[in-house]
Parts: sequence; C-alpha cells; structure tokens
Amino acid sequence: MQTFLVTGADRGIGEALCREARGRGARVVAACLGDSEPLRRDGVEVVPGVDVTSDGAVAALAERLAGTRLDVLINNAGVVELCELGRLDFAKLRREYEVNALGPLRVTQALLGCLHEGSKVAIVTSRVGSLGENLTGGLYGYRMSKAAANMAGICLARDLARRGIAVVCLHPGSVRTEMTRGLPGGVGGPFVEPAVAAKGLVDRVEELTLQTTATFRHANGETLPW
Repeated sequence: MQTFLVTGADRGIGEALCREARGRGARVVAACLGDSEPLRRDGVEVVPGVDVTSDGAVAALAERLAGTRLDVLINNAGVVELCELGRLDFAKLRREYEVNALGPLRVTQALLGCLHEGSKVAIVTSRVGSLGENLTGGLYGYRMSKAAANMAGICLARDLARRGIAVVCLHPGSVRTEMTRGLPGGVGGPFVEPAVAAKGLVDRVEELTLQTTATFRHANGETLPW
C-alpha cells in the first residue's frame, strides 16, 4: 500500500486529492491548516494545525511522521489574493510567496527523512506562473509566487534525482473552489470540479518517473511552458 501526504487538505483540491488517493487504496495523511472530520470518516489520517509558513508547525509534522515511508508527497497548500496595480498590498503579496513558494520547499525539506528511492514529490502550482503564457498581467503575487514554486520544483528535481526521487510541478486546471471564488473566469479553460482535477493530478503523479522529473504538467496530461 502506498502512503500519500497532502498539504492544504482542509478543502477544495487538497480534500479531493485525499479522497482520490484513498479511493485508489492508498494510506493518506492529510496535513490540514484547520481540521477535517469528513476526511476522518473517509479513512484519511488528519493532522491539524499544519501551517506551511511556520517552521515550528512543519517541524512538528515531520516529528509526528518520523519513521513513516512516504511514497508520494503532494504540496498543495496555496493562497491567492486579488490585488491590482496601483493598490497592491505588499503584506498580502508576501503571504502568497510564503505559502505558495516557500511552503512546498519548507515541507519537502522537513520530510526528507520520510522520502526514499522511488518516492515522488509534486507541487500543485499553476500555469499563471508560466512566463511564456502570461499575456494578460495582473495577479502579481499569485503569478510571482507560482513562478517561484516552479523554480523550487526544478531545483528539488535536480537535487533529489541522485536519491532516486522524482519531482513534478502540476497545474490542476481552473478549479471551482472557495479559493478561486471571485477570480475572473477560468485560466486556460472553464472551471472544473475539484474531484475532476484531483483525478488528473493523481494520474500525472502515477505516470511520473525519473525520466520525466523536472516537468510542468497540466492535470489533463498537457506539458506546459515554463
């Protein structure tokens, strides 16, 4: 039985990822900022209080999982703020960077002892972090933090390849969640439900090998430009 760990599992894509992996027979650990009784009822192991911006909270997660062999680590926790040029709130932009870019790096580093040859690490990022596809501007903090997350993914892929661990950056599509409420339309297509995105994301993780490490993939299988 594989063991998955998903961050940001309280709701939306993270919650759906936990259910998808559990439905495929995996043991699933949900690292939640809050808590999730619904996931507990589904047989998921819920770890509350995991703030990916906190060294202490992430260290506590690693201590709790000491001795656990993680087959798949999905760094899913994310945040988006709506700030327009001329009215940018730099405190909010810094929080986006802390959660979206440093969060995956902080969690992955803390859990290195749980990863083994053959493990896979995924970062749920976004195609809005693609430099090549930015034709509209806006969403400064979200775009910049996701571009940084993509770079973190490439660096991790290079460093972890020598340990036999593959890394992929994943775009879930435009997903209808509480976080995307109020965003203007779907980025790169219409909104889909979290369960649809989760199925595609887990499919991409299952396909991941050392030969395809350091890639940027859409949940639908498309390879995206950096």
